[in-house]
Amino acid sequence: MNNFQELGSNDNHILAECYFVNLSSVDLFILVLYIIAIISIGWIAARKVKTLDDFATGGRHYTTFFITATLASSFIGGGFTTGLAEKVYSLGLIYIIALWGFSLKEILVAKYIAPKMVNFPSAHSVGDIMGQLYGRRAKIFTGISAFLVCAGILGAQLMAFGHICNVLLGISSHFGAFICALIIMTYAGAGGMRAVVANDTLHFCVLMVSLPLVFYFGTQAIGGFEKLYFYSSMNFSNNISYSSIALIFLSFFFGETLVPPYVQRLLIGKTIKDTIKGNMASGLLSIPFFLMIGLIGIIAVTMNPDLNPNLALPYVVLESMPTGLKGLAIAGMMAIILSSADSFLNAASVSITHDVLTPIIPRLTQTQKLLISKYSTYVVALSGLLFTLSLESAIDILLEAYMFWTPIILVPFVAGVMGVQRPKKAFLYGAFTGISVVTVIRLLSLKHSAYFEISIWGILANFIVFFGYRPMPNFSRNSV
Repeated sequence: MNNFQELGSNDNHILAECYFVNLSSVDLFILVLYIIAIISIGWIAARKVKTLDDFATGGRHYTTFFITATLASSFIGGGFTTGLAEKVYSLGLIYIIALWGFSLKEILVAKYIAPKMVNFPSAHSVGDIMGQLYGRRAKIFTGISAFLVCAGILGAQLMAFGHICNVLLGISSHFGAFICALIIMTYAGAGGMRAVVANDTLHFCVLMVSLPLVFYFGTQAIGGFEKLYFYSSMNFSNNISYSSIALIFLSFFFGETLVPPYVQRLLIGKTIKDTIKGNMASGLLSIPFFLMIGLIGIIAVTMNPDLNPNLALPYVVLESMPTGLKGLAIAGMMAIILSSADSFLNAASVSITHDVLTPIIPRLTQTQKLLISKYSTYVVALSGLLFTLSLESAIDILLEAYMFWTPIILVPFVAGVMGVQRPKKAFLYGAFTGISVVTVIRLLSLKHSAYFEISIWGILANFIVFFGYRPMPNFSRNSV
């Protein structure tokens, strides 16, 4: 009987210490080398960051491969890996279908939204686009919303990293989350988008090698692909209805649609063709990726049905991977989380400086804007850590964070980018209605499953008010 089974799911701290001892010097060397590499790359990239444009968009010179790598690395984070493996472990393989809502969204964005970015050649952020469409107040409102959603999604990545550190290093999950925040602040806070894209490309390459290896060795550990098919059939749906999956599908379809880091990726391409191809490739890539992660969740429940679900992915790595490759796999797990965390950290810091403070204090110089953006990373990281204290699941943190974005920004953003012209007040009234509906339902609802529904109701309310608003006629004495 292995150490996991002997200790049970309530002794994860002790369990982690046992497995840390069993990591070979080769595995530890790979991990340390990887962390040194990403910090070094970030600081090297930071030397070329002279302006806010460098910090926010990296100079807009990236080709299709780099856009694919940084975008895929950004959304393939802790929530969509350790979080997905956890949900499949608990609820069954059917949960993958819900995640494919995200994949469909990315494909549609590449086809219909990315080509429209030619109309915003000087934009640094979502706030810039919203300001161009609906005015100064819309830009500030968008910046605040962007900060909140990015901090929440960052929190999901920090929690996932914390769970990995709990298993591998024997430290508490919250302290592991703090370590993750410290690492990304070290390089992303200094190098901005240049550092983020450079490291995301490294993360992407490591991920594309390590994840299939984890899947392969995990499959062999349970007896091969025939056994995997059998156990997948046995664990297809566990205590979750098709209607719930449909609601979660919609939540993931709308939830991260055009959140700040993904919009930034629409603005950094060398040409619009690079932007379109990069976004389409990342969307298509996510389909088999989510399937692979879900199947790793099935492998985990097959190997140990009494495991803490949050530990499903690291458990398979530790139980099935050989020495040397285990270190590479652990580096891949770290890459998954760091690549997403640094993107949301960067986007939130840019939103604070460029979308909130600059419209309020227009006399800020370029040097001051750059410094504020760098220091804002500390505020964002702290806010992300606060999110990790509020919920126990990375997926649940994601769903909570979505409520700060889609009910407020999604409808007017898509409408404006697609050329639909509406009054500035339509945005303000629609945004206020969306956040009001979300707040009221959130306060009144005691059911955990309400996360899946709240954002949808907020989006619907925003849609009705945004398109239903009509300015009051201006009656004057001369018209009587």
